[in-house]
Amino acid sequence: MSTKLKWLSRIIALVLIVFGLPFYFGYGNPLPFINPSYSAFDNLWLTIFPLMFIGLGLDWKYEKLAGWWLVTLLGGGLLVSVYLSGGFPVVMIFPFIIGVLYLIISYKIIK
Repeated sequence: MSTKLKWLSRIIALVLIVFGLPFYFGYGNPLPFINPSYSAFDNLWLTIFPLMFIGLGLDWKYEKLAGWWLVTLLGGGLLVSVYLSGGFPVVMIFPFIIGVLYLIISYKIIK
């Protein structure tokens, strides 16, 4: 079961990277704090996205680090988003869940 879950999380992470990077670079200028018309919400997620992609890629070698990286980064981002805008981007739940899966796999909770 653990091996199937590991490959499922890796495949989902790869799909998120492949489909997420074009959206990130298609944003216009993906660097945070460069454009003064970006809101705090935009700057927050433009900062989180590249770090999230790194975390999704870390799974291939360091599952525990990738899990903690994604859970803390995205969990904090979602909490700050609720504070800044009163809501959060629902699609960011998927990489958060992948981070939780990485932690489950790395701590061998499911055998």
